[in-house]
Amino acid sequence: MVRFGLTVVRHGETRYNKDKILQGQGVDEPLSATGFRQADAAGVFLSNVKFTHVFSSDLLRAKQTAAAILGKNRFCKDLEIKYDARLRERKYGVAEGKPLADLKAMAKDAGEQCPSFTPSGGETLDEVRERARDFFEFLCQLAVELEQKEHGKPGAPGRSSGTSGEQFVFPWTNHCSEAELSSAGSGSSTVLDANILVVSHGAYMRNWIGYMVSDLNCTLPANLTKSQLSSVSPNTGVSHFIIKLENGNLLKPNITCVCLNQDSHLVDVGAECVASKVF
Repeated sequence: MVRFGLTVVRHGETRYNKDKILQGQGVDEPLSATGFRQADAAGVFLSNVKFTHVFSSDLLRAKQTAAAILGKNRFCKDLEIKYDARLRERKYGVAEGKPLADLKAMAKDAGEQCPSFTPSGGETLDEVRERARDFFEFLCQLAVELEQKEHGKPGAPGRSSGTSGEQFVFPWTNHCSEAELSSAGSGSSTVLDANILVVSHGAYMRNWIGYMVSDLNCTLPANLTKSQLSSVSPNTGVSHFIIKLENGNLLKPNITCVCLNQDSHLVDVGAECVASKVF
C-alpha cells in the first residue's frame, strides 16, 4: 500500500486581502508585513515536519509563503520548491482588482450568489475543480512511482521503507482526537512514501477540499461543522491529510483529513491575521 502525507497551506496576507479586494490570477501582490509574519509563524509551526516535496502556486504571494515556511524548517531548507500553475487562485476575470463587494453586486445583478457566480473572463467552479483534480491525481501518481522505485531497489524490504516515521514530528496532534490520529496513521510509527507540502490560495483550496469530500469521500474530523467545511481558510491556515492507495490504485484513494484550516500558530501574530479570508 502507498501512503503519503499532504499538508496544504494558504498563502500569507497581502494588502489586498486586508482591504477585501479580489486578486485572483491577474493581481500578483506580494505579502504584506503581516503576511510575512504569518508565513514565518506557519514555518515555525511546521518546522519539525520533514517534507519530501514542496509545491507552490506560481503567484508571488504563494511563492513568498512557501519560501518563508521552508526557511524555518529544520530539515528542508534546501528542498527545491516546484511552482505549478495548477495551484493558482481561481480566475475572477473582470472582478480582479475590485472590491469583493463588487463581485457580490455582479452576482446579485445576474440573479446568482457567490461563490457559484462566474464573472466575465473568470473561471467556473467546475474549471477550478478540474485543475485541483488534475493536480491531486499527479500527486497520487508521484507517490506511487516513489514507492515502486523504492521497492525495486536491491535488498529493499517487502514494503517500501519510505521515510522513517520518527523523522516526522506532526504539530497538529493537539488539534484533533486520538481516534482521528489513529485512523490516519499519523502517529509516531507512521511510514510514509512521501510527505508533501503545497502552498496555494483560499478559493482554490476550498474547491480542492470540496472535491476530496464530495467525490473521493474524504473522512473528516468528527468535530468539524458544515460551516467550517465551506469556509475559506484564513491566511496561512494549515490543513493536513493522509492518503492511502491500496495496491497503487489511483482511482480509489482513501483520504483522512487530520485537521482543516488550523490557525493556532497565528495567535501571537495578531487578531487581524485570523480574520482575513478574502481571496
